[in-house]
Amino acid sequence: MNNTTYSPKAGEVTSKWYIIDATGKPLGRVATEVAKLLRGKHKPTYTPNIDVGDHVIVLNCKNVILTGNKLDQKVYRHHSGYIGGMREVSARVMMEKTPEKAMFLAVKGMLPHNTLGRQMIKKLRVYPDGEHENIAQKPEVWEVK
Repeated sequence: MNNTTYSPKAGEVTSKWYIIDATGKPLGRVATEVAKLLRGKHKPTYTPNIDVGDHVIVLNCKNVILTGNKLDQKVYRHHSGYIGGMREVSARVMMEKTPEKAMFLAVKGMLPHNTLGRQMIKKLRVYPDGEHENIAQKPEVWEVK
């Protein structure tokens, strides 16, 4: 009887391509599904210390919704590193100007904050409308509940 746990090697991992349509869905719900696919938690061969995730394409992120008062109350902050370098952008402005950045930041916050997470986020492609340039990869549609 073999009591060893199977752990996939780096060369054994195969990744698929998925498309998620974010039209009319909450930002956080879409982001959690994308993070799950990027990490590979939907696969039986999931291993926390190996990147076994898939590539994800998010379409129509300009049509994503923010529930409650998040459009007016949520603030995206970053710092330049210089004195007085704090920059703030409200969620309403972010969704009008760069909705793909809002989706990217939501997914990035749900991934590990280390080299593995930086490797996973490279497999994410976000588009504000319904057109994308990854037709050659033959992506499958993934439904967000």
